[in-house]
Amino acid sequence: MTRDSLDGRTAVITGASAGIGRATAHALAREGADVVLAARREGRLDEIADAVSRAHGTEALVVPTDVTDEDAVGALIEATVDEFGGLDLLVNNAGLARGAKIEDMSTEQYRTMMAVNCDGMFFATREALPHLRESSGTLVYLGSFAGKFPRPSNPVYAASKFWTRGFAKSVSAQVGDDDVAVTVVNPSEVRTEFGGVYGETFAERFDEGEVSEPEEIAEAIVFAAEQSPSMASEIDLYRRDKFELFGTM
Repeated sequence: MTRDSLDGRTAVITGASAGIGRATAHALAREGADVVLAARREGRLDEIADAVSRAHGTEALVVPTDVTDEDAVGALIEATVDEFGGLDLLVNNAGLARGAKIEDMSTEQYRTMMAVNCDGMFFATREALPHLRESSGTLVYLGSFAGKFPRPSNPVYAASKFWTRGFAKSVSAQVGDDDVAVTVVNPSEVRTEFGGVYGETFAERFDEGEVSEPEEIAEAIVFAAEQSPSMASEIDLYRRDKFELFGTM
C-alpha cells in the first residue's frame, strides 16, 4: 500500500471533544488536513479547534452536533461542504457505554447506547457517502475489542460494536466499486474519559503505559486515511497482555 498525502484534505470527526477524537484532530491536522470537530460540548470543541489551528496551521471548524439527531448530522455535513468545498474523510468516533447486566439495564440506557453507537454512525455515513464518492474518500469506524469477542460485563455495548463492524464491512462491500475506502479500527482499553459513567474513567484506572493512549489510535486513523489505492480494512490495537484473559479457557 502506498501513502497518500492528507495536505488540503477535509476530515469530519465525531466525538471530537476529548480522547481519541481530540488526538485524531491533532494527528490529521499535523498531516495537513482541515478538520471539522463535531460533538455536543461546544466549549470543549472551541478549545480544541484553537489548539489545533495554532499547533498545525490548518483550519478547524466547530459544528456542535448530537449524532443521534439526523437533522443535526445533515447540518454537520452541509456546513463542512459549504466551508471546504467537499469531504475526504469521515471518522465515526462518537460512542458511549451505559448500564451493565441485562436484567438491571434500563430501557433508557439501552436506547441511549444504541442511538449513539449505531444510529449516529448510520446517520453520519448516509450523509457523508455522496461526498466521499466524489472525492474517492475514506470512512473510518471506531470499533472495539468488544466488537470481536464476548463482553460479559456489558453485552449490549458489545452488540453495538459488533453492529459497527458488520455495518462497516457491508458498507465497504457496497461502495468499494465507487472507490471509497472503509476501515474499522478496534482498540481495547484506551486512557480516555471513557468509563466515567461507572465512577472511574480509563484515564484514572490505568497508569501511563498500561494500556493504549489516544494518540496511538489517532495514528492508526491517519494510516487508514493515507492508504491509496488499497485500503486498510481493519486495524486492531490491543494492549500486549489483552489475550491473557483467555488463558483459563
